Amino acid sequence: MSLELSHEQFMRYSRHLLMGDIGEAGQQKLSEARVLIVGLGGLGCPVALYLAAAGVGHLSLCDPDVVELSNLQRQILYRQTDCDEYKVKCAERELRALNPHINVSSYKTEITDELIGSQDIVVDCTDNLAARQLMNSACHKHKLGFVSASALGWEGQLVAFDFAAHGSLCLNCIIDRDSPEPMQNCSNSGVVGPVLGAMGSLQATTVIRMLLGYFQQHGEMQRYDGKAGRWLALAASAKQGCVVCGEAD
Repeated sequence: MSLELSHEQFMRYSRHLLMGDIGEAGQQKLSEARVLIVGLGGLGCPVALYLAAAGVGHLSLCDPDVVELSNLQRQILYRQTDCDEYKVKCAERELRALNPHINVSSYKTEITDELIGSQDIVVDCTDNLAARQLMNSACHKHKLGFVSASALGWEGQLVAFDFAAHGSLCLNCIIDRDSPEPMQNCSNSGVVGPVLGAMGSLQATTVIRMLLGYFQQHGEMQRYDGKAGRWLALAASAKQGCVVCGEAD
């Protein structure tokens, strides 16, 4: 079934439609996709904005937190008047205003396996290792795409997995799920807001690449040093006996 665009939608997505490697067929793939964004903080805000603007058909937003004044330095979906409101509700309102042609669902709860299983791709924008490992395991089990990023100070990193195409090598191969939570985080050590924007934009680009069939860097770690203005790519390998993917064919 071909995508039927109104004149307003045609103009909205015209810069995609002009591209031979996206075009109408690619825009239809985006419109049919279901993407879950877990964490609506400094990473989740740019991810949500770019995916909504791109026309990803159904976005699910999951975060139990409320907006705080200290968030506004980097969480670009929110305004001072949003303080003490749930992040997902504020984000849902802004995304619907940006693009009324998409569906947005919000969840003021912790992440669940059931919610993950109904998606095509899960985007990890949390600062919580336990939640990240839960998403990794569930995405592997349901054979979904998984895009995870983090940032601290001037530095950020991203790693992504296409579990529909690859059974072995997962986040647990790189960071063991029994590892302790990092001592440093944004709350106690700070972060440069645009570094989160850079990593969130890269996450959104990675999601679009996955949906359009252009993703090939399964398990590759990309690191960004914002102070030096440099990127570094690091290869990873599957861990023998990994409790998540070790039994995969």
